[in-house]
Amino acid sequence: MYSSASSAAEAAPAFGDFDKLCACHECDLLQRKVPLAPGQSARCRRCGAQLYHAPRDTLDRTLAFSLAAFILFAVANMYPILGLSIQGKHTETTLVGAVLELQKQGMGIMSGLVLFTTFVVPAMELSGLLFVLLPLKLNKKIRGQAAVFRLIQALRPWGMIEVLMLGILVALVKLAHMATVQPGWSLWLFGAFIFVMAATAASLDSEEIWLRLGRRYPTGTKANAGAGYLSCHACGLLARASPENMEQHCSRCGGALHVRKPNSIGRCWSLLIAAMILYIPANVLPVMSTSSIVGAQVDTIMSGVVYLWMSGSWPLALLVFFASVMVPLLKLMALVVLLVTVQAGSRWRPLDRTRLYRLTERLGRWSMVDIFVVTMLVALVDVRPLAAVQAGPGAIAFGAVVVLTMCAAMSFDPRLIWDSIQDNVHTR
Repeated sequence: MYSSASSAAEAAPAFGDFDKLCACHECDLLQRKVPLAPGQSARCRRCGAQLYHAPRDTLDRTLAFSLAAFILFAVANMYPILGLSIQGKHTETTLVGAVLELQKQGMGIMSGLVLFTTFVVPAMELSGLLFVLLPLKLNKKIRGQAAVFRLIQALRPWGMIEVLMLGILVALVKLAHMATVQPGWSLWLFGAFIFVMAATAASLDSEEIWLRLGRRYPTGTKANAGAGYLSCHACGLLARASPENMEQHCSRCGGALHVRKPNSIGRCWSLLIAAMILYIPANVLPVMSTSSIVGAQVDTIMSGVVYLWMSGSWPLALLVFFASVMVPLLKLMALVVLLVTVQAGSRWRPLDRTRLYRLTERLGRWSMVDIFVVTMLVALVDVRPLAAVQAGPGAIAFGAVVVLTMCAAMSFDPRLIWDSIQDNVHTR
């Protein structure tokens, strides 16, 4: 079941050394930690979720990659991403310039979403990593490091530079027939940034960072997450549940502790129903309109897919169709299945349902590709009276669907899948 680079954590005994135990965040199984060689990872014995891993020289490598990524990101935002030349007229745009162009068209919500996912989150993540890692490298601690590191982990799914790059690639194909497109320095810098950020994530050992930041251990010898202990989702620390059932916070990172995510099912249903309602206008209303000296044209998501297919870019057409049409729809269906089976107390294929949740949570962000395509086209194709592109109401609805489905997946607690199997009573 596990590759040579991975190992399964051992089943936890009834009593034991508290520091050597960990609880799976996806099925709540309590397990004993096993020593790992550099480059290995430990996975849950029951559901296969990754519990922790052991990178090589995590602090030095992560700090070096973080500094390199910070420099690349800062420089990339100083230069244009793309340039467009059409009949002697030339336009170009930076990432922030594209956001401002959306704002000028009255698309404040959409511009805010693009700015948040492509500029604010990466900037906060890199600044936060440097704030945490630099003092640790100097063997110093600064007030607020734990809170900042917890915030970094919460923001990570919302950083979408790699999805932006896919959107730029699709925009290049759409523009190739009508103008000459020149890639800017920023495009190559963002490409390098993606690889460096991937190396940063691979080298980061959250457990080691939390240990360096310091921890306090709860007293007691019970070793059952379902019988007296809570697991912090931010830093993984186990803590004794309060007998008074009062609100608790992690002694290490300050995060709220709960037996299960509060009102997980209700919040997930609310977000899911809202996404279902908006899914229809997102696919029916135009996401952008193009005006030129030869006429006007409106495009929905599907018409954009058809255009890519007819122009011979069928791999991109399939990719956009899957990311923008199928992924949101499959996410809606998957979440409905998970919610219905959990509420029914079903014991049907818990491992497969956990894998379905895992896949649903990870794929949703790629649906943002169409939003980034529209953003690039709006910013570049503004050579009036020859041609101009405006964002349509469908883009706002589609962006809302992506955000709502991501939030719904984050609200769902996968440990509920295993509760009926364990016959444990938890507050939902």
